[in-house]
Amino acid sequence: MIYRPLILTMILLTSGQVLSQPSPTPVFVAEVKRVEWVEPIEALGTLQANENVLITSTVTEKVTRINFEDGDRVTTGDLLLEMDASEEQALLSEERSRLSEAELQIRRLNPLIAKGSASESALDEQLLKKQTAQARMEAIQAQIRQRRILAPFDGIIGQRNISVGALVQPGTVVTTIDDDLTMKLDFSVPARFLSLLTPHSEVTGTTAAWPNEVFRGSLSSVNSRIDPVTRSISVRAILPNPDHKLRPGQLMRVRLLPPPRSALVIPEEALMSRGRQEFVRRITTKDKRTVATQVAVTIGTRRQGGVEILAGLAEGDQVVTHGNIRLRPGVAVEVKAVQTDDNQLVDLLAQPHSGELAP
Repeated sequence: MIYRPLILTMILLTSGQVLSQPSPTPVFVAEVKRVEWVEPIEALGTLQANENVLITSTVTEKVTRINFEDGDRVTTGDLLLEMDASEEQALLSEERSRLSEAELQIRRLNPLIAKGSASESALDEQLLKKQTAQARMEAIQAQIRQRRILAPFDGIIGQRNISVGALVQPGTVVTTIDDDLTMKLDFSVPARFLSLLTPHSEVTGTTAAWPNEVFRGSLSSVNSRIDPVTRSISVRAILPNPDHKLRPGQLMRVRLLPPPRSALVIPEEALMSRGRQEFVRRITTKDKRTVATQVAVTIGTRRQGGVEILAGLAEGDQVVTHGNIRLRPGVAVEVKAVQTDDNQLVDLLAQPHSGELAP
């Protein structure tokens, strides 16, 4: 039997063709920059007045006069309410009479003692009566003051809860008063931000009642304890409220801006992920060829399209922002444009020859 060998022929090139190196892959790149980086902290907070109290009675007495209406603005010392003090006024008049009598007797005794016609003990007795009357007058005047409720500070009055003729008792809430010229904003943040909570850091807040307005203030205090359950810490900010737009109890979205720090930053589109690993493609020169090398990086926080780089890159390195999909290991690249903060993808695509680039 005759065996004929099977000849396999592979035609790689047609006549006149020559193998050539693949053309470089076009890419857009951006430089790793060191910038002033601010890591904003966002939370929900509740407003309360700078000063706020419940106006209550300290005695049991009948109301005889009310000098305020709901929502009135008052100043420190304004008379808000009076209660019946007729009995105390009568007792005060009685003690004034005793005081006057004691002073009259003292004036009479002084010259008689000088002549030896009166004893020192008689004068001492009248002096004692005078001191007793003065002490009783002070006590009665204090009782009268308790029947007059004054504004403890400048602020706005809430709704009144009593009427003239009502019998109030100790603890009866007459109304409320809030100093709303300055507002306290209390909120909680995770304890990991503790190192960023420095006094006088800028704080901004927004509320649904005024959706187009941003209220600005500053951090005033940080609680001395961390909540062991939530692992958060209570923070207080002070917001000026000259127009009285903000009200106690209002919910606000808070944005805290700590002092800026220096950080390495790249555009967010340069970052790629595989599982839990983050990496970028860095532009390097190898054997006189420009190539993109894959580099693992450690990232920090993200903000406004930028990513903080903690490790893996150095200032001035160039990383690929667009064109990563077409890149293969060891393939040469051609840098078509360098992306900056001022130009976006549409601007880069409009540049000459940028139409060759795949996103």
